[in-house]
Amino acid sequence: MAKWQIDQAHSTIGFEVKHMMVSKVKGQFTNYSADVEVDNLEDLTSAQIEITIDTTSINTNNEDRDNHLKSAEFFDTEQFPDIKFKSTSITKDGEDYKVSGDLTIKDVTKPAVFDVEYGGKGTNPWGVEVYGFEAETKIDREEFGLTWNAALETGGVLVGKDIKIKVELELNPAQ
Repeated sequence: MAKWQIDQAHSTIGFEVKHMMVSKVKGQFTNYSADVEVDNLEDLTSAQIEITIDTTSINTNNEDRDNHLKSAEFFDTEQFPDIKFKSTSITKDGEDYKVSGDLTIKDVTKPAVFDVEYGGKGTNPWGVEVYGFEAETKIDREEFGLTWNAALETGGVLVGKDIKIKVELELNPAQ
């Protein structure tokens, strides 16, 4: 099988969560890596995928919020520096894919299924073939030990429990 790597300059691993039950906060992780092995990226069904995300690289464009998210009340980045995903099966879903696997946050591993759309392939200016994918899933953060919250005087809570994870990847041959 061929090995592929993420082109971080052309990829994003992000998330969004409800804030005060009325709006969404979006953020991303700026440091991550992947091991992708597959003979043909135009058919992911035989791929083996492992992604590691550095939790200290969280960025929501608000330093105070980022520091809170890194604290023991959320990701506890000192004790749990990585989020990991390892595929267990991949099935074709029309033109797209369902990538099932084990998602680990704070040493809690739960199954997750990403809906993956193949974006196509191209050749970069240096003659290297690149492939694009978009993936999305939703998780309940409380199932992974991310339980901090605050009640609002008007009812409801400060932080929603459902987290939408969005991944946009450009893959290049591993060097």
